[in-house]
Amino acid sequence: MVWREVSVADQRRDFVGLASLEGANVSALCARFGISRQTGHVWLRRFAAGEDAFTDRSRRPHRSPRRLAAALEADILSVRDAHPAWGARKIAAVLHREGIEPPATSTVHAVLSRHGRIAPDSPGRAYGRFERAAPNALWQMDFKGRVRLGCGAWLHSLTVIDDHSRFAVGLAACADQKTQTVQAHLERALRHHGLPEAIYVDNGSPWGGGTPGQWTPLRVWLAKLGIETIHARPYHPQGRGKNERFHRSLKAEVLAFAPLHGLADAQQAFDRWRHVYNRERPHQALGFATPAERYRPSRRSFPDSLPAPHYDPGEIVRRVGTTKAYVSFRNRIWKVPEAFCGETLAIRPRRPDGCFAICFGAHQIAAIDLGNPPQTSETV
Repeated sequence: MVWREVSVADQRRDFVGLASLEGANVSALCARFGISRQTGHVWLRRFAAGEDAFTDRSRRPHRSPRRLAAALEADILSVRDAHPAWGARKIAAVLHREGIEPPATSTVHAVLSRHGRIAPDSPGRAYGRFERAAPNALWQMDFKGRVRLGCGAWLHSLTVIDDHSRFAVGLAACADQKTQTVQAHLERALRHHGLPEAIYVDNGSPWGGGTPGQWTPLRVWLAKLGIETIHARPYHPQGRGKNERFHRSLKAEVLAFAPLHGLADAQQAFDRWRHVYNRERPHQALGFATPAERYRPSRRSFPDSLPAPHYDPGEIVRRVGTTKAYVSFRNRIWKVPEAFCGETLAIRPRRPDGCFAICFGAHQIAAIDLGNPPQTSETV
């Protein structure tokens, strides 16, 4: 004989059937079935009222006066579907901007969760923030990690953002990370938005040579434009926090959703997203304003011709050769950074004991000590 599995509903049905018999002792039956007399009478009343289902009733209230209107939920989901990487705070800010009174951020999050719009991954801890006081006081420039395109080529995403406003002044789909490539795209941004005071970069190529402060052709070009190059401290990623955050948004909102076949396809996607990022997407660090609301073009325009460093009459001036990076002085040759090949430099006395500075405009790029010449120097 096989034992029959008895469910809770079956036991309730058996209890009601026995307790409904004439002369049944309800209290004794309650004890036998292991329920209180109150519970027993509850099921008897439901049976008497014509209820023939013996499963638990839903605990959901008949009315939810604080439940969001269906139209408001639809508005929340519409913004999320248009921008799948945006969280509850940004969605609430967009609704408010469009004249819709949003619910609490936690409620927006609950709506997204209830409708399966919440991704399992959560962003990491944010680094401590710093911010320049005005637009164009500092731009941040970097390459995002390369991505394989559908055609098989690599995509190198060049990003340039304004530190104060987070405005993306440049977003280019590049085939490589060469100096000529970066300079061409950066020049386009400089012509459109004007010149910043400084640009913050890491120590990698093409704006660095692995050592902080190292001169590269790109840094020389920026110096001629009156733009300071600031290199990040090694092993301090918090200094590039805005770049890293921008790259996460780029990956989540562009690269993760649509396959990109080639560079032209990628650039079109970048251009569309850059408009949304600058002019529509609320930014939490800006009080949910858009970057375009805080950005203003620079008053310094890109020059018609590249300026050359100015030296006073009577200064000691030397022209660096196009193939060998050195200058001659006092019958010896002195090494200078290779980025200055073909440039004109000034040699300025620093102390009366034979110490001189080799300068490119106002920048000292090397030093001369006649009393202690380096081993690499040679007599002329």
